[in-house]
Amino acid sequence: MLQNAASEFPAVVLTGPRQSGKTTTLKKVFGDSHRYLSLEPPDVRAAALEDPRGLLAMNPPPVILDEAQYAPELLPYVKEIIDDKRSAAGQFIITGSQNLLLMERTTESLAGRAAVLRMLPMTNREIAREPGRALRWERGPSDTKTLRALTPPELWDGLIRGYFPELIASPRRDHRLWHSSYVQTYLERDVRNLRQIGDLTLFQAFLRAVAVRSAQLLSLTDLARDLGIAVNTAKAWIAVLEATHQILILRPYFANVGKRLVKRPKVYFTDVGTLCYLTGVRDLEHAASGPMAEPIFETAVVMEVYKTLLHRGAEPRLSFWRTSTGSEVDLIVEEGHGLIPIEIKLSSTPRPEMAARIRSFRDAVGDKVSPGYVIHPGDTTLPLGEGVTALPFSAL
Repeated sequence: MLQNAASEFPAVVLTGPRQSGKTTTLKKVFGDSHRYLSLEPPDVRAAALEDPRGLLAMNPPPVILDEAQYAPELLPYVKEIIDDKRSAAGQFIITGSQNLLLMERTTESLAGRAAVLRMLPMTNREIAREPGRALRWERGPSDTKTLRALTPPELWDGLIRGYFPELIASPRRDHRLWHSSYVQTYLERDVRNLRQIGDLTLFQAFLRAVAVRSAQLLSLTDLARDLGIAVNTAKAWIAVLEATHQILILRPYFANVGKRLVKRPKVYFTDVGTLCYLTGVRDLEHAASGPMAEPIFETAVVMEVYKTLLHRGAEPRLSFWRTSTGSEVDLIVEEGHGLIPIEIKLSSTPRPEMAARIRSFRDAVGDKVSPGYVIHPGDTTLPLGEGVTALPFSAL
């Protein structure tokens, strides 16, 4: 997708959370064709503010401008250069970890001139192509490679560690120490630079409070009350977490059905390892059978689907369905003209009754519903009745 976008647009803007692999990927893809300039060092930032044209003259396109959120004032001058050579594609590859600031300036300066892509932590299929996780692949009879189901220890160990490339590449690295450093860096570098944030200690408490609500309906009123902050502050801080790619807000699916549906969204952390760290989940037993087991697994499934679609270059259209009486389908994927319902179950033993809510959704919505799936942590692929199949998590 990066190469395709760079062949069609004068600029490509790649956003995503810190440590998701943006810089490494861009250097690998464009390292031979583009010079590289990081805007994070203070002296470079100062040069971008004091003499933007001079800085760009010393680093002419094609160029990678890394961490552009530190010098968004540079983007109008990037626009000048692009407009002088509008027909030239791939002149600027721009990255940033703060979607809020970067996208404001991108919209103002580079509208129609830039393709905007996002990169989140890795998916299971991406990890499986890494040498350190090659055990997940098995040769089939025709010498083709297929992804095998993970054993419970492999699965839960992977969820606790999370999906950031640095932890995948270094399987012996202390993941709790890494996530501790990651959260502190996020607070000090990203959050401090954003508006609406005063007390970082209180914001860190807010971050943990949102974490324990992952995979649940989000009530800003309850969240604000628990932390002793205003509802408007909670709303603004949720927007900060969303803009810095720490959370995904999943909104309910509405159709013309004769049932009262809930209107509140659900919240998910984009990396399940960060979620485990923030909620104090330390070991496999605690993860697999503790009170956070279901939210952890549901978060992992939702984000696996979301990241897979996003990294293909698609805009994921995901929602959930829940009636006021509690009937719910965990995930609805809108693909083409159909709706794919997905139920997420913690049990490794699929049973036909697990498909009941998918059938209720199909009865309520009608012909638009495609065959559905029950995703579980075991290793069994099994039909659960007409139009519903049980799939292991690793088969996503």
